[in-house]
Amino acid sequence: MREFIGYMKGVNLGGWLSQCVHTKEHYDTFITKDDFKNLSGWNLDHLRIPVDYNLFELENGFDYIDNAIMWCKEYGLNMILDLHKTYGYSFDAGEKEFGFFENEEYQEKFYALWEELAKRYSKHNKMLAFELLNEVTDKEFCDTWNRIATKCIERIRSISKDVKILIGGYYNNSACAVKDLPDFEDENVVYNFHCYEPLKFTHQGAQWVPDMPADFKMTYQESQTSVEYFEELFKEAIEIADKRGKQLYCGEYGVIETVNVEDAAKWHNDIHTVFNKYGIGRAVWSYKQMDFDLEGEKRAKIRELIINE
Repeated sequence: MREFIGYMKGVNLGGWLSQCVHTKEHYDTFITKDDFKNLSGWNLDHLRIPVDYNLFELENGFDYIDNAIMWCKEYGLNMILDLHKTYGYSFDAGEKEFGFFENEEYQEKFYALWEELAKRYSKHNKMLAFELLNEVTDKEFCDTWNRIATKCIERIRSISKDVKILIGGYYNNSACAVKDLPDFEDENVVYNFHCYEPLKFTHQGAQWVPDMPADFKMTYQESQTSVEYFEELFKEAIEIADKRGKQLYCGEYGVIETVNVEDAAKWHNDIHTVFNKYGIGRAVWSYKQMDFDLEGEKRAKIRELIINE
């Protein structure tokens, strides 16, 4: 399978320009240039930066993307610009963004935003890739999403022929949805998936997961996870990507910080083994806070695993 060169090992900057309070004060303080400098010592080749459409409705919102690109270049990192929330759609129902898959006006805003992003940033295509939309939820959106994504790619291609474009499928970018993505005749389209499986282990005690008890605990052994588990989980996606000549990328994976750090490290080690075996690029969730914090001392063992592998 083709490797996504330059995007093999990364970290998400969740909570900075997405899933946040959209204020200048937050943008200016949650992540700064010093964080990019710090991450440049983590043995990474890229950062995935989620953004909400709200950013671009604020005065000087594009400046934060300008800065991120500038800082990535200064510290030798590539970058994925991920649209985490668009007009009328968020993977998080709590955001109360609805109607995107039915409303042509929302869809046109989506296309227009990506055209603007392409006009501004596709000139950086040697170090920058675009991710169309984070985590389509329901399988019923599959055909509509494929149509929207295909049209969006066409409109980006009218501006840039070779910028890398990532697309994922339903069930929140599940690996099982890769098979239902279009077979684009475009060598610069990359198939994207996320992995937090098994969810009962990686999200144990998470208050936002339906029917998840706040006090639920599970060991790695009890989760019955292993290298073989991940190989089977990704098998079909790997086969499809290989058959279609596509690169395969895991844009999010990780374990909630309340899990015993030794167990969380075992999970990371096993999934990394499969990523490395099959040449799957990836970005771990998440650098700072967001319930998956990798910056603090509590998770130093996992951070060192990422740095030293």
